[in-house]
Amino acid sequence: MASNGSNRSGLLTAGGILSIIGGVFEVIGGVIVVLIVATTVFPPLPLGASFEIYVIPTWLFIVAGPLIVLGIVAIIGGVSALRRKSFGLSLAGAICALASGLLGILAVIFVSLSKKEFEAEK
Repeated sequence: MASNGSNRSGLLTAGGILSIIGGVFEVIGGVIVVLIVATTVFPPLPLGASFEIYVIPTWLFIVAGPLIVLGIVAIIGGVSALRRKSFGLSLAGAICALASGLLGILAVIFVSLSKKEFEAEK
């Protein structure tokens, strides 16, 4: 791939952007799971009904919690890749973006191929 003279190939930028997009999709997916559970398990009470105590299902935390956390780490790793600060954090963010599918796979490939750009900044 052609270089623009500043030792940047563009793969790392693409990997960072894909990691951020994948992370945003994961966070949105986790929030959607929370909203679906909130509206189906906790329906609005009709007028005059007594307030009942609801128990949050365990699978909500098993599915939505880690998905939101993975998305946040993917976003932070993508920002790290764009700033060319930490290869480890950038790769961890790309790996966390794997839950978003093809975007995560491409992010891991692009970030791992661009390891030399982190070493050149030091």
